[in-house]
Amino acid sequence: MTSPNTAPTPSTTARRPPVVRARPLPLTGLLRLRPSADGWHRPALSVVVAAAIPNLALLASGRLELAVYTSAGSLCALFAHGLPYRARTRVLAWVIAGMLAGVAVGLVTAALTESVVIRITVAALLAAAQKTVCEATRIGPPGSVIFTFVSSSCLFLPQRLDQIPFHLALGLVGAAISWLVCMAPWLLRPRGPERVATARALEATARVAAATEASGGAAARCAGGGANATGGTGGTGGDTPERARARHAAATAVHAAWQTVFRVPARNTARARDRRALEDRRALERLLLRAETVLVAAGPDAPATDDHAPAPRATELLAWARELRRDRLPRVALGGAELAELTGAEEDAFGQPRPTERNARRGRSTGRGRSTGRGRGTARAGAWRDLARALGPGSHLSPIGARVAVGGLLAGLVSAAAGVGHPFWAVVTAAAVFQANTTLTWQRSVQRVTGNLVGLLVFSAVAPLTHTSPWALVLATLVFQFGAEATITRNYWLGSVSVTAMALLMAQFAARQPVGTLVLDRWLDTCVGAAFGLLCSIAVTNRRATDRIRRAVDAVGAQRRRAEDLLDALPEGGGLPGGGGADLADARLRLRAALIELREAADVSAGEWWQRWIDPEEVLRAERAGHRVLARLVLPRPRPSHTAPPSQLPVPSPS
Repeated sequence: MTSPNTAPTPSTTARRPPVVRARPLPLTGLLRLRPSADGWHRPALSVVVAAAIPNLALLASGRLELAVYTSAGSLCALFAHGLPYRARTRVLAWVIAGMLAGVAVGLVTAALTESVVIRITVAALLAAAQKTVCEATRIGPPGSVIFTFVSSSCLFLPQRLDQIPFHLALGLVGAAISWLVCMAPWLLRPRGPERVATARALEATARVAAATEASGGAAARCAGGGANATGGTGGTGGDTPERARARHAAATAVHAAWQTVFRVPARNTARARDRRALEDRRALERLLLRAETVLVAAGPDAPATDDHAPAPRATELLAWARELRRDRLPRVALGGAELAELTGAEEDAFGQPRPTERNARRGRSTGRGRSTGRGRGTARAGAWRDLARALGPGSHLSPIGARVAVGGLLAGLVSAAAGVGHPFWAVVTAAAVFQANTTLTWQRSVQRVTGNLVGLLVFSAVAPLTHTSPWALVLATLVFQFGAEATITRNYWLGSVSVTAMALLMAQFAARQPVGTLVLDRWLDTCVGAAFGLLCSIAVTNRRATDRIRRAVDAVGAQRRRAEDLLDALPEGGGLPGGGGADLADARLRLRAALIELREAADVSAGEWWQRWIDPEEVLRAERAGHRVLARLVLPRPRPSHTAPPSQLPVPSPS
């Protein structure tokens, strides 16, 4: 499966026809544990509370067999914890709708046919659709596997058509509880998600700043790396691979924080509540501007300028992050150009300057109550277009959907032919191991099999205790639900231990089943599902990953040229033209997003074992050019003579 991986010389690059390259699959580091992810406790606690309320109520009423339906809604509590609350409301509504739609399809199919082949086929097609939609919408962890687990389970439940409305209503009750649980923190920290996202960005940037300080600063790297070094969003060039990964991770965190902040509604009115929200958002924007300054100053492409406050050190960034995590806003220093750009962007967004004290006393709004999301309708239309493009013909997600459909179908049919009593577990396993490329699928397959093996041993030890009382069964299920979310970010295999035990315990809600039968079925389904998942990932090649790189290179070029035009149009003496702040901010965000997409596309393609050849220098050239322009966007102008020096900008304390 390996072949020489030598890059062509510049003289032969243009004439060389596209060829294929086979890449080896890694064998080391598959089971290595990582530190726990930030905020793991939020989904863990949410799903436990959302599941405990209906499960304990059903247990008290003697109808624990109905818990499988309420659990479908309870699992919705795993999603959308990083979003601001207004956006979280919408996303959770879509998650609930998708979950109940999968449950409905599963229950109707189970009621209409006894054919195992038809049920497995429907399960595989549902899994493919759920995987594709979740990847296209970038819903985030835990992704499509939760939807697939629930809908596949419903396909093999005994069902009559007249029972379906009641069972769907139970699922809706569980979903409503999940929605309330996920929205409950708003009562204590209404601006918590955007502050936590900004804190993450500052912490990731602090790691880059610390590495820069330890290596003697960007100047030393520039002298050593020259034109081959890159800056901004994590290009490789002269950086070490570790530093490049840290820079890309920081740029991704900063971009995600900007997207989170932009989801926060803030109206420019004289009402105290709106003014507090607006000032809070401005404070977070200042922090993110400082983080961007650090990322660019850490690279060799930063233009010489004195119109910015000195780049904060890693300790200062971490101090700001700690303040945000304590729900307090720190004080931030902005340079004259940064402040002018931020103010210009705000005035363009509102259509008017910020409300004055005089207008506030008169009870009038200078901005006519307009929101910073003035273009929200246009943004939503663009999001729908992007989703349609991702789901349409020729999408880079099409091979992923095909892999899930074929792998899930074959795994389920082989499991059923072998006489395994729960063939849908094989479908779920096949769907769970499929990742963005073959390399990640191989890693997930090994981790899934390892975690399931350990999980079966844990279940075998715990099962006798759960047979003593239904209360013990429910409590053990809740413990493993919490354990799954607490450990899965450290490594997938470790989380799979709790997931396996939880799934087998939930299978006994309706009726007690022999432990040996459950363990054997689960083990066979795991092996079959992982094997066919990996085989289909190898057989169904994702040749469109290279096309995605080419589109990403073109997108970076287009955004770079747009940004250069805006920079060339700036007045020679400094300052910003009308609306220039908003245009530069938009260009910066779009260029950074294009660079992040290019790096992700290149990483995905690098993980495909069989891929069309693409000149790596073409990708590096596009990244370097984009990084240089991004540096000019963050540090764009020399200070005009009339600009005041940077000052400390106080931020009001949260109410």
